[in-house]
Amino acid sequence: MLKRTSLMILTFSFSMSAQASLCEVLPSHEDLSKALKSSVATTSDEKNGGLELNMWGTVIARDGTVCAVAKTGEHFGDQWPGSRVISAQKANTANSFSLPNLALSTANLWAPTQPGGSLFGLQFSNPVDINVAYKGNADDYGKDNDPMTGSRIGGVNVFGGGLALYDKNKQIIGAIGVSGDTSCADHNIAWKTRHALKLDYVPAGVSDTNDDNIIYVEGHGFAHVSCGNGEPEIAATLPKKYPVSK
Repeated sequence: MLKRTSLMILTFSFSMSAQASLCEVLPSHEDLSKALKSSVATTSDEKNGGLELNMWGTVIARDGTVCAVAKTGEHFGDQWPGSRVISAQKANTANSFSLPNLALSTANLWAPTQPGGSLFGLQFSNPVDINVAYKGNADDYGKDNDPMTGSRIGGVNVFGGGLALYDKNKQIIGAIGVSGDTSCADHNIAWKTRHALKLDYVPAGVSDTNDDNIIYVEGHGFAHVSCGNGEPEIAATLPKKYPVSK
């Protein structure tokens, strides 16, 4: 019994160590918080369209482990409480459906997951682990000890706000998800935040600029619905003002 217990402890320790090493190459809570705040209208001079609200941001590792959760408001209720988990879903989705040579943003998944689309039903797969999503003290949400960190959240979300993260070697190392505004504004904020983190060495994508930018072309297989609050005009400038790194 003692040997079995020792083996379980060693296995758990190895698992935690492996997860920690994957997170080490990703932004810290402090880095994520700073980059997110630099991209949100309530905490910077940036404009993103939408409602210009406070935001949640989550970074996950390539294996799906939540590495950091941040917010732009002081209290967890200063941004939509439900968007905390949605930001994690978006990160998980962008990570799960992006590859070393092809990045797909969650915005790129809107059209194909509509009825009749080639990926319809994807949004119902891989549900969120509610034991991870809602555990712990709400006062810790968005802090460096957010209860989601260190666990796999799961979940699929198929509207704007999730982007894969690629390092300077063009290796995919995880993803970022942001939520708290219209899904179109979420995409714009996620793009700017990723750029601030210098993890946007995107190898290729399905947009006209060969990246994972949101697409507003009716009939395009990877298009996104317009939210109607000035977001498309801002999104069109992203590849020039905040170009993906080469």
